[in-house]
Amino acid sequence: MPFFAYTTVFLLIPTLVVVIGAFLDGDNRPTLGNVEGLTQPSVVRGLTQSLILSAVTSVGGAVIGGVLAYAVSTAREGSVTRRFFSSLCGVLAQFGGVALAFAFIASFSAQGLLSVLLGRVGLVTGGGLWLYEWDKGLMLVYLYFQIPLMLIVFLPAVEGLRPQWREATETLGGTTWTYWRRVAAPILFPSFVGATLLLFTNAFSAYSTAKALVPQANPLLPLQIGGALSSEVILGQENLGKAMALAMVVVVALVMTLYAWIDKRASRWMTR
Repeated sequence: MPFFAYTTVFLLIPTLVVVIGAFLDGDNRPTLGNVEGLTQPSVVRGLTQSLILSAVTSVGGAVIGGVLAYAVSTAREGSVTRRFFSSLCGVLAQFGGVALAFAFIASFSAQGLLSVLLGRVGLVTGGGLWLYEWDKGLMLVYLYFQIPLMLIVFLPAVEGLRPQWREATETLGGTTWTYWRRVAAPILFPSFVGATLLLFTNAFSAYSTAKALVPQANPLLPLQIGGALSSEVILGQENLGKAMALAMVVVVALVMTLYAWIDKRASRWMTR
């Protein structure tokens, strides 16, 4: 009952408000105008940039985090190295929002610590303006929490690889390349794709970090939704914001459905 009450208040009711509001006008009359508003060039641009940002950071974070997960898995079970990196990634994966944006501004902005130090040794940093662009600075900032999240999610799958499988491959005359190509990669691939989809959803729904870094000249869909719901300049855009939120809900629902299907297939190997 407590769990049902929690999901009702913080998940079901907000979702219903978004879905119903997306099909109502300012006078609470049914309309398709809000959904048709999703075809506006600015909204299409925001959705496109959000999808690109999420795709690039999820793939980049998955590749780098996957390699780090394998490196951590080679450490002895219960060793200080494994416990240290697991704990560190658990903290870094949750470090986001305005605090993360401030940390990067303090480090890489025009007067940031690292920018000043690099400038003293003759390295040009471009005045730190790249930090405020969605396709440069924001991607780097997102990778900061995407990589450790990938390590946390993907590490159990890597640890599920049994030494007997490698020994069987070597007994049959296979090489290390044969083991990874014919045994390990097919087993890990569903888990890797599932973790990548999870990272995509994580980046696609992020708001506070982008709000603190990206100006309105480079819109992302979550920022456009926030602007539509809280704008004091253009009034009457609340339901258009709910229509944009509905578009995000549809994208996330599709991605998570695919993730659940892949995770179900991957669990077959992990339980054998």
